[in-house]
Amino acid sequence: MRAGDPAVHELLRRGELDVQGRLVEASNATLFCGIEIDGLSAECVYKPVRGERPLWDFPDGTLAGREVGSYLLAEATGWDLIPPTVLRDGPFGPGMVQLWVDVEEDSGLVDIVAPGEVPDGWLPVLRAQDHHGDPVVLAHANHEQLRRLAVLDVVINNADRKGGHILHAPDGRVLGVDHGVSLNTDDKLRTVLWGWIGQPLPDDAVDRLGELRALLEGDLAVRLAEHITPKEIQAISARIERLLEAGVFPAPSGDWPAIPWPAF
Repeated sequence: MRAGDPAVHELLRRGELDVQGRLVEASNATLFCGIEIDGLSAECVYKPVRGERPLWDFPDGTLAGREVGSYLLAEATGWDLIPPTVLRDGPFGPGMVQLWVDVEEDSGLVDIVAPGEVPDGWLPVLRAQDHHGDPVVLAHANHEQLRRLAVLDVVINNADRKGGHILHAPDGRVLGVDHGVSLNTDDKLRTVLWGWIGQPLPDDAVDRLGELRALLEGDLAVRLAEHITPKEIQAISARIERLLEAGVFPAPSGDWPAIPWPAF
């Protein structure tokens, strides 16, 4: 079932969840499920609120609610950058339910390679040394949808954009997942997507940001208020305003680690 199918949201909201396993690498409870209703079925991720670890710097709301809030903002851009995501009850109580997206092998858009092995057209982000002391480069593709994802991460103030949180679907779509530590009022942007620092924002991004700013003055703010605080909603508008005024991709602030660790 494709993310754009109108029946997806109804399936995610009302379908019966069948827990099939747990993603053990996740820091919070993350369950892989089948979901079915009226003959429609798919696979999804279910993150119950009761499985969240408290974070001192995200004291308000829930991580599940922040995932849904991030999806609402992505949906409002029309860029299809986050799989359909809802907040609903489940076998272990309320939680986030998100459509599962299959990915192809060897479809990565972010990598750590030797300095002479950076793919043509890729953008270097960081030069470092591996555990053997050999030089390496963290780099990512110069990809249109990845660039849009970088813009979205600034808007949602994503504190954990790892390479492993970027999916390249078989149909070519680029999608981001794991947005529980987003939408804080403080600047916490941590991402592997720093390759466009100082470059002008694409024209389509400027247009979409202007539209998003207008939507935040109406129904979108009401929907977000179900998941995050009024100050956090105001901070979204402020980040959009700063992006539009600068007209370029921002650089790290220096007040917060710029890249999540581990990077994948």
